[in-house]
Amino acid sequence: MIRVIFLTLILFTSSVILAQVDSAGFYFQKGLEEKQKGRLMESFKHFDRAYSYNSKSKEIVNELASTYFDLRKYGQARVKYKEAEQLGEVSAEGYKKLMTLSFNLRQYDDAILYANKLKNADQSEKVNYYIGKAHYDRENYGEAIRFLNEASIEDPQNSEIPYLVARSYADMMNFKLAVPYFEKAIQLSPDKPSWIYETGLIYYAMHDDKNALKYILLAGEKGHARDNDYLENLGIAYLNLGDLDKGLEIMQEVLTRRPSDMNVLNMVAEAYYNAKKYKEAMEYWDRILGYDKGNASALYMIGMCYQKMGEKEKGIALCDKAIEMDPSLAALKQKKQMPGM
Repeated sequence: MIRVIFLTLILFTSSVILAQVDSAGFYFQKGLEEKQKGRLMESFKHFDRAYSYNSKSKEIVNELASTYFDLRKYGQARVKYKEAEQLGEVSAEGYKKLMTLSFNLRQYDDAILYANKLKNADQSEKVNYYIGKAHYDRENYGEAIRFLNEASIEDPQNSEIPYLVARSYADMMNFKLAVPYFEKAIQLSPDKPSWIYETGLIYYAMHDDKNALKYILLAGEKGHARDNDYLENLGIAYLNLGDLDKGLEIMQEVLTRRPSDMNVLNMVAEAYYNAKKYKEAMEYWDRILGYDKGNASALYMIGMCYQKMGEKEKGIALCDKAIEMDPSLAALKQKKQMPGM
């Protein structure tokens, strides 16, 4: 009796499995037909139904992954491609999909893993860019530079490669090594205003004011937004090159937008002071005091302006009052009183 029940159970189970396999095959075929007609959602429904009957079929999982990808459901596509790999899908095409999906979804460990698997599967595949970019985004700059330099040999016209090398050096504060890569990136993609602007800021950090102004201006010509940061850096570039009129014109535009910006007010005041236009400098330090009566530094510089204009006693009195408010200014006073200062 038990033997009969056992055999019956086996036969029943086998028939269920066969029915599931048949159903999976039926819906898989329907999915392929709908896919040929370009009806992605319909093909997805059939592949998904086929998967519910047989989740261990490499072919079904692959088609489901591909349909997810075509529907731009990249997270689900990545999961299914990984399932296909676990089922024995080891093709270069599958590894390439997993590499790019992992890369675009910022799964950088997997991006590197599948890039290496892709390279082993097909030596002609160009994977160094993906590996280098993944290392850059993980702030592993040494490895990023190594793989990106290899990528530049594989794809010398890809402007993002030298740009990322430049960014790697810049992030390590090695501006001198960053510059030629920024310039190479711009040469390959001359209409990238943000890259051109960054190059100007790098030159500014290197105290190369001439090239800083050149690239900041070029960025504006190429369409970079004339936002507050851009205008402020442009104004500073002009001032650093001694073009007081142009620099102050730009700074006035910034102050129109940000009238109580203490940093900009102070820069304008200092520009006038260095140009020996002491009354104009005092006007801007007065504005700072209007916003912050306790700003000892502004008061001290007003005192210096009076001294420069010949009203020494009044100026000294203001400087001394500023030092009372902020004793650290005494060091500034000593420095300005040193011979030759």
